Amino acid sequence: MEKIGNDYHIPVLYYETLDNLVINPDGVYIDCTLGGGSHSEGILERLSDKGLLLSIDQDSNAIEYSKKRLEKYASKWKVLKGNFENIDTLAYMAGIDKVDGILMDIGVSSKQLDEADRGFSYRYDVKLDMRMNTEQKLSAYDVVNTYSEEELSRIIFEYGEERFARKIAKLICENRKIKPITTTFELVALIRRAYPERASKHPAKKTFQAIRIEVNRELEVLENAMSKAVELLKVGGRLGIITFHSLEDRIVKNKFKDLATACKCPKDIPICMCGGVKKFEVITRKPIIPVEDELKNNNRAHSSKLRILERILD
Repeated sequence: MEKIGNDYHIPVLYYETLDNLVINPDGVYIDCTLGGGSHSEGILERLSDKGLLLSIDQDSNAIEYSKKRLEKYASKWKVLKGNFENIDTLAYMAGIDKVDGILMDIGVSSKQLDEADRGFSYRYDVKLDMRMNTEQKLSAYDVVNTYSEEELSRIIFEYGEERFARKIAKLICENRKIKPITTTFELVALIRRAYPERASKHPAKKTFQAIRIEVNRELEVLENAMSKAVELLKVGGRLGIITFHSLEDRIVKNKFKDLATACKCPKDIPICMCGGVKKFEVITRKPIIPVEDELKNNNRAHSSKLRILERILD
């Protein structure tokens, strides 16, 4: 696969994201999910010396890695540690008022998945963790070993869209009575017992996704961040969001639709009484999805979607 920078692969929907987001080379931009730094590097390359990029991440490892990788852009680049749920506060700390574009690449970065000891992947036998911010208290271990069977079942079903959620939750709760479930492979072994022998996909994929979402409050963070992000946009400024599963995409789609609707009156009122004014336009009526070549080269790209929203009025 083609590379950018020194050693990092092109992320999902890379060129599509930059082409639709970086409209003003002299502008101010925010990358809410720095990760390995690939999107940030792409934005920085397209910015003139007058431009500015603020990159945000709650993962100290990601920040340290990207600082070394992108140090040559220091004159037009700022980095802050924090959860992009607090994008308004972080922008203020960086001395930023309004911006030309904001990017959110939702989910776990490839670099995090490759760090075996983080416990995001079911491919490595390590301690259950899954925290994007290693300083927070709640971990995958806590979710698996302290949540009720009913709550586990709900999370695995809703966040993982896992049809064997009840059976998996039951097996987890039965086995943790004997001893705590401490490693990823211990959890994988229990999940396998709930699945038919000839499952076409790895049986742990959906459950791991669900637990990761719960640990990091990913859906709640996404909703809060979108509401704050749009208030930072200048007229003509754009918010681009890349999602990797249907729950995230549905939240983004519905939020964008609501923002781009002027009238907020209840549907049963025949005449608009709120006097709402349309301030946003959905640029992507249908989400942008990867082209065939990207799908062949990057398995992670298969479920990805990019949606773009633009502010058209203050």
